Amino acid sequence: MPQLPGLLKGLGVTARTAARTLFPKRGLRTLIPAPQQGSVTVQYPHEKEAPPDRARGVIALHEENCTACMLCSRSCPDWCIYIEGHKVKAPPRRAGGAVRSVNVVDRFDIDYALCMYCGICVEVCPFDALFWSPEYEYSEPHIADLLHDRIRLSEWMETVPAFEDYEPGSEQKVRKVPDFGPDDFLPERKLADDDAVLAPAADAATSADG
Repeated sequence: MPQLPGLLKGLGVTARTAARTLFPKRGLRTLIPAPQQGSVTVQYPHEKEAPPDRARGVIALHEENCTACMLCSRSCPDWCIYIEGHKVKAPPRRAGGAVRSVNVVDRFDIDYALCMYCGICVEVCPFDALFWSPEYEYSEPHIADLLHDRIRLSEWMETVPAFEDYEPGSEQKVRKVPDFGPDDFLPERKLADDDAVLAPAADAATSADG
């Protein structure tokens, strides 16, 4: 059996590591175990480590920048992003211009039970609508609750850190992290803002048709 030597070698490494953990002072020469001194495991949740600056914890959505282009959903290797939207009429960008047709996001969900945190969706978004947050405490007792809708994804924007410069020579694009207040993520306020934006557009479209 050619795999036996490798198996025995691996078991030896495991045994030596266990001995150093259980008897950290002098190995097996002292039979006084002290695993709390030799262990390097963080005793979560009583102890918590600070994640790195660009840790991939959870993906946050800046909905105002999303155009429902589906680029992130099509690029996702796990197919864990679900987007639905519709087109509405918007006022012209300048006086005398034509009424524009823009996309409005109706649904933006990410299923973190399927996500493998590759970050492709964040990188391919051309409108800076997705950001990484280092927040990692969002486990759920039921797997269905790991499906985050657009409201919850927008709430994660509060935990997105300010952009830090890349190392010299890096050609990565600069992420424009928006500033938010404590009331910017309330669903009632979001719906009110949508009505305030779409109402003038609908009036402009009616005037143009007339």
